[in-house]
Amino acid sequence: MASRPDTDDYLSLFLNDVPLMDVRAPTEFARGRFPLAENAPLMNDDERHRVGVCYKEKGQAKAIELGHQLVSGDIKAQRIEAWKRFVARHPDGYLYCFRGGLRSSISQQWLRESGIDYPKVLGGYKALRRFLIDSLEARVRDGDFRILSGRTGTGKTRVLRRLPNPVDLEALANHRGSSFGRQVTPQPTQIDFENGLAVALLKAHHLAHGPVYLEDESRLIGRCALPEPLRVRMAEAPLLILEQPLPERVALIRQDYVEDMHAAYLARDGETAGWLNFRDYLLSAIDRIRRRLGGERHQRLRQLMAQALARQEATGEVTGHDAWITALLQDYYDPMYDYQLSQKGGRILVRGGPEAILEFVHRAG
Repeated sequence: MASRPDTDDYLSLFLNDVPLMDVRAPTEFARGRFPLAENAPLMNDDERHRVGVCYKEKGQAKAIELGHQLVSGDIKAQRIEAWKRFVARHPDGYLYCFRGGLRSSISQQWLRESGIDYPKVLGGYKALRRFLIDSLEARVRDGDFRILSGRTGTGKTRVLRRLPNPVDLEALANHRGSSFGRQVTPQPTQIDFENGLAVALLKAHHLAHGPVYLEDESRLIGRCALPEPLRVRMAEAPLLILEQPLPERVALIRQDYVEDMHAAYLARDGETAGWLNFRDYLLSAIDRIRRRLGGERHQRLRQLMAQALARQEATGEVTGHDAWITALLQDYYDPMYDYQLSQKGGRILVRGGPEAILEFVHRAG
């Protein structure tokens, strides 16, 4: 393999989706990671803890000596094999540790002894994270944003993805943003969400042209919080209002939150457990907004949902869900959205269906 230099071109790494090998311990990786980074640790959590204690009590030299004792023989060979597998899959990647120091250098040395010259990211995780924090701040401050808004079920995410320069906040947060928005896979940590958002905004700025289109979101998308400066910019940005007839909205919601989520739970958990977890997902979602619905309305909607679930379990028929979806839209989500929209009238650029929105954006350039 031809030798490549170490790099501090952080922008190029993120714009070009360069694979990164993170040699930090698993708990460090879990607290904060980057898109396309994989964890292949030099030390596991216990080894890192013991080396850290030794460093505090006896200094760096003894800590390095202990590290070499703990990661030796078969353990060392296993770690190197994991790195070699990564290098084979990603010959154009880079490795990094926390600061780009000792752990990166040791990893490079051991790979070099195995005949592989593999570069590192100068400054490590800390420098990459600092770069993304600063980039996020700059892109939010200087960005030109347009907000795609509309009542629940109008298919905003579908339209957003057809716009020329979209950043899908819900995809980054792995959550659809409502009480029913949970996915079958976990959400990222707040740090990971911010890292992904920063990379997405960098790509929108450097690789595309024109305004950045975002979907209208609350401060929280599940447990992921929008950075406050971005929330403020979004609250001031021009709006595109997507409108759809009620029957189409009901069908879209049934597709997304009933049919697709049922399939996702079955794929993850199998038929029996998947059904039970899907059922719990819907019932717990309606229970989470019990207080806002009020006791009587909550009970009525929950009963309609339970009846629809029983019918689906018995026959496979899903249109029974239309009753509670329609009632929830008309009695809860629509009045809440319409009130919020009434406070934003001066910011609206266009209203209409998907094709009207797309035509307006195309004409606006």
